[in-house]
Amino acid sequence: MCGIAGIVSPDAGEVRPAVRRMTQSLVHRGPDDAGLETFSVGGAAAGFGFRRLAILDLTPAGHQPMLHPATGDCLVFNGEIYNFRQLRTELEARGSVFRGHGDTEVLLEALVTWGAEALPRLEGMYALAFHDRRADRILLARDPLGIKPLYVAESAGRLVFASEVRAVLASGIVPVEWDPAGVATLLAYGAPQDPFTLLRAIRSFPAGACEWIRASGGRVQREGPRRFWRFPRGGEKAADGNVPSRVRSLVDAAVRDHLASDVPIGVFLSAGIDSTIVAALAARHAGTIRTFSVGFAEEGVADELQQAAATARGLGSVHEEIVLAGDEIPALWDAWLSASDRPSIDGFNSFVISRAVKQAGLTVALSGLGGDEIFGGYGSFGVVGRYHRVASAMRFMPRRMRRGIARLATLGRPASVREKLPDLLGGEATVESVALQMRRVLSDRQVEALGLTAARVGLTSHWLTADVVADLASPAADVFTAVSRIEACTYMANTLLRDTDVNSMAVSLEIRVPLLAQQLVDYVAPLSSGIKAPAGGGTKWLLRESCRDLIPTELLSRPKTGFTLPIERWMRGAVRERCEAALAVAAESGLVSTDEVSRMWREFVTGTSGMRWTRPMTLVALGNAVESLRRAAGRPMTGSQA
Repeated sequence: MCGIAGIVSPDAGEVRPAVRRMTQSLVHRGPDDAGLETFSVGGAAAGFGFRRLAILDLTPAGHQPMLHPATGDCLVFNGEIYNFRQLRTELEARGSVFRGHGDTEVLLEALVTWGAEALPRLEGMYALAFHDRRADRILLARDPLGIKPLYVAESAGRLVFASEVRAVLASGIVPVEWDPAGVATLLAYGAPQDPFTLLRAIRSFPAGACEWIRASGGRVQREGPRRFWRFPRGGEKAADGNVPSRVRSLVDAAVRDHLASDVPIGVFLSAGIDSTIVAALAARHAGTIRTFSVGFAEEGVADELQQAAATARGLGSVHEEIVLAGDEIPALWDAWLSASDRPSIDGFNSFVISRAVKQAGLTVALSGLGGDEIFGGYGSFGVVGRYHRVASAMRFMPRRMRRGIARLATLGRPASVREKLPDLLGGEATVESVALQMRRVLSDRQVEALGLTAARVGLTSHWLTADVVADLASPAADVFTAVSRIEACTYMANTLLRDTDVNSMAVSLEIRVPLLAQQLVDYVAPLSSGIKAPAGGGTKWLLRESCRDLIPTELLSRPKTGFTLPIERWMRGAVRERCEAALAVAAESGLVSTDEVSRMWREFVTGTSGMRWTRPMTLVALGNAVESLRRAAGRPMTGSQA
């Protein structure tokens, strides 16, 4: 919906110009309107800034920062509140009066009325800052699943927050020192893991959390974020009636609510059941819809255009295929990587389809993201259990012996298997440990060869913080539920959702994810695996069973295939020079070993070891991010490593 920014500082003179610089860096997130408000809090000066992508209530009544007419409280808010109509009815019954018809005004009234207790009532995606004038404090909050980003930096008694890392940097008052821990998590998982960015001073605000900010003597005082929602740890919940019927009702309601808009909406349509279900329900609620699929004109590159087109014909949607020619790839590659200030090896397809949908004149699109994590669409839901049993059986052996056995067992196998299995079997014999290892991009040996060790940068053996690892641990013996929680809180939260936000907002498009509606997640996640994934039921059984009438017969019987871009081919061909330029930046940054960067790239290009493209791509993403953040900072960066 937009981009938000704000500062609390003892220096009143720096607030307004700093917030203006921040909002200017967010124009792509909100080209339709801008706003800035300044005020005092606890003797400090504060300012909220906003860039608007107008979606609900296109009139000036939707302008932000929004001031409450009676209290003077102030709100900046990025996202959408899907149950705002129900909340409005409840608030009107209490005597509230509204001028417009959008969700921002309802959210402001809810915060004025209930304070932070309003947050558990919200259904939506959001990052917000709310100035409670009477209590002389500021509330920061982020939605339960972390769909919308919020980055925070604290320095010299100041607090800076924004929707993007580059916007925080644009303030000009945040230290610009590289963070080896953030770099290490990028290398380990293909994207920085919360709470890290590549910069030591800038952190990702926790999903499902809020924090009251105060100031004393002009300096910021923080009490620390407080979680108001956590991904359910359950897995023991029994059936409460007809579970498929209840799931169908929740999915239907989520899609209906996610269609709330005063501008046109499209649907991303692949050959998978998640997007098919979302598109089918959207068509039932909205009538004729527009659907979009992406494919490639290159010979020998498989895509999903044919299957998606057949689904679109069945739905009667106005369907558009985005077919990319080979000569378009280099320019799109540049635009994709330059859009991200929190690097990732994923997301190119999100950028391409977002760009095409925006060019088609749309401002909002629905996606099936989340179905795999909540309903069990990944191979990891089965594989983790098998490896966990093997690791448990070997637990009595010394770690070095387990790793040695794994190396012997992988002789002659591809490099990716030879690197991963020793870490997998040599680590802790827990479901969490195995699931995290399955998501690793670079092995322990590879990250350490690049000059980083987990202990030296303050991380656990999983290359995560101790708090994150503890939060991922589950006492339940239900492997399915444990894997679902880990996939949702790591890969989905740190890669898929961040890539979706960055790549869509880079072209001023909002993507909504109805399969991550909180009521749906709260109902499905605690169910036992026997309900969600009965023996012989296949992947995503509960979702398939709940929406069987919406899915073409041939799609129901087809195994999950996924859509794999030919990134490896491009890295060796169409974008090779660009990759090598990024690798040169990564190598000279001092963050990683120059020799190891060269060795990994040489090994990938020659194909001698069977190295997958994801490994050198972590270094390409790092190099591009280093260059992008240097430009955003406009001043020297410090904190080299290796």
